[in-house]
Amino acid sequence: MGEDLPEVYIDDILMSLKYYIDEHDAHLQLIEPDVCISCENKDCTYFCPVGAYRQQEDGRVLIAYQSCIECGSCRVMCPHNNVLWKFPRGGFGVAYKFG
Repeated sequence: MGEDLPEVYIDDILMSLKYYIDEHDAHLQLIEPDVCISCENKDCTYFCPVGAYRQQEDGRVLIAYQSCIECGSCRVMCPHNNVLWKFPRGGFGVAYKFG
């Protein structure tokens, strides 16, 4: 009856994004880094689609905010409400491609 939809892969979509990184103002931070050490599951390391959160051997979590695609899943999924996420300053952040 209708046409088959084309296959779409998330990796292809992520590769099409343009980033304008603000090296002077991180839009993504941990409110209290020590909270992450005691966090059992480290949900942020699983839910971030670009892997911006990485657990270190000592239990600390580091953020590569430069790779953030501004989806907001980290601030929603953190069970401790420990993620400070703000919109990047004007002219910075992700430029999404429509179509």
